[in-house]
Amino acid sequence: MTFALPNGVTTLSHLGVIRAEGADAAAFLHGQLTQDFALLKPTEARLAALCTAKGRMIASFIGVRPRPELVLVCSRDILAATLKRLSMYVLRAKVKLTDATASTALFGLAGSALGANDIDAASLPGLRIARPATGSEDDISIVPLYPADGVPRALWIAPAGEPHPIGDNIDIALWQWGEVRSGVATLTTPVLDAFVPQMLNYESIGGVNFKKGCYPGQEVVARSQFRGTLKRRAYVTTASAQVEAGQEVFAAADADQPVGTVVQAAPAPDGRWAALVSMQITALDAGPLHAGGSGGPVLQVAPLPYPLLDDI
Repeated sequence: MTFALPNGVTTLSHLGVIRAEGADAAAFLHGQLTQDFALLKPTEARLAALCTAKGRMIASFIGVRPRPELVLVCSRDILAATLKRLSMYVLRAKVKLTDATASTALFGLAGSALGANDIDAASLPGLRIARPATGSEDDISIVPLYPADGVPRALWIAPAGEPHPIGDNIDIALWQWGEVRSGVATLTTPVLDAFVPQMLNYESIGGVNFKKGCYPGQEVVARSQFRGTLKRRAYVTTASAQVEAGQEVFAAADADQPVGTVVQAAPAPDGRWAALVSMQITALDAGPLHAGGSGGPVLQVAPLPYPLLDDI
């Protein structure tokens, strides 16, 4: 692709927020998600997943701790079901889980908008550190995201009513295209319970901590990493026409047996589509790839924007 995500700011209306409050909030999330929340500091962020007992992802989050409570940002379409599932395991833990979407403002910042809001793009090490906005350390968290085609991006999380970030408006469709191009998947309803974290490269982008204690599906996730060769990975692709999350992907070598699944897709500015696809590694050499069937849109695989960790 010859264009880049434009500079500016957009409201992230497709995302929602779960708030965890109480003395046991960090310990509770630590025991449920794939990342370490027990040691999460106010200056840090976590990419994490909620898995079934079989290690399949049923939610993905960006987690921060702006104040004593913790905040989990996820796709809005799965928030209610995710909140209900997490609440089932609270039991006697001193934690209160609520839907805080209405009381939280979420913005995406790209390119020069980071500098306009006092964010040093050169210092951002990927999704690891949440940098507070100047003068708003207790209220606003700015989470660096993986770039899209080299354009730096960040997530702005603040209480509703706080001043908005500075910058020109970006169309939400362009932001979502940049999300796909970043190679970091956000789970939505069509692809729940379909992938272990490694199938979406989560162990390579800071979404899994293999040193933390147990969580649902931990044994399966660890075994996939330490006791076998990973057979599926996520790839950034360009599609010749519209594709949708949940569509199966087929290779020319076998028109009947799918080799993968479209995880996330968004329209590109030139009329094509960007798609994040989880598929068999061997499919890269199995001929042209098509979404939805042998006659569906052709998918062209692009280089991943980050390195994959070696199998252990």
